[in-house]
Amino acid sequence: MNDFDRPTLFAHASSLGTLAIHPLDPAADRALLHSWVTHPKAAYWLMQDQSPQEVEHFYREVAAHPHHEAFVGTLNGTPCFLIERYHPKHVELAGLYPARPGDIGMHFLCAPTDRPRHGFSRAVITAVMAYLFDDPAVRRVVVEPDLRNTAVHALNAAVGFVPQGPLAKPEKEALLSFCTREQFRAATEGNTP
Repeated sequence: MNDFDRPTLFAHASSLGTLAIHPLDPAADRALLHSWVTHPKAAYWLMQDQSPQEVEHFYREVAAHPHHEAFVGTLNGTPCFLIERYHPKHVELAGLYPARPGDIGMHFLCAPTDRPRHGFSRAVITAVMAYLFDDPAVRRVVVEPDLRNTAVHALNAAVGFVPQGPLAKPEKEALLSFCTREQFRAATEGNTP
């Protein structure tokens, strides 16, 4: 699928090409999302056993939620990553940490591929962070990946996240981490992943 026919909300130039963020359509994107979130490489997404209908239902609920959104990302017009943006005071981390004004939560998933490209995941997380900080109200990005997901911890550190420590959530033991706008700039300035 090339030239994703969806409005572009944000575009970011990278050494791999243009990474763009588009609205997610739960029905139209059902098969695509299902293939991504149920793949063995997406084990930490916790949707391995979901049917296509269940995946669509989940993203319909996200779309209807006032504090949770999802987006499809493309590289040069080809869908290849998924983003969730949420308000941690209301979703995912409600009551689990002292939320501050300007906090925004984020999940991202790179699509599984048989032809990995060097630097792709880093380019994606950099574009996602640039998108989140494009909103002047966002002061700090909050993430809570599984404590065992060392690959994503390394990516998070590469864009400026600082771990705050383990956090017990109902579905996992997470590593709560924060990244301010200044930390993101310091970590990525002069680098074009």
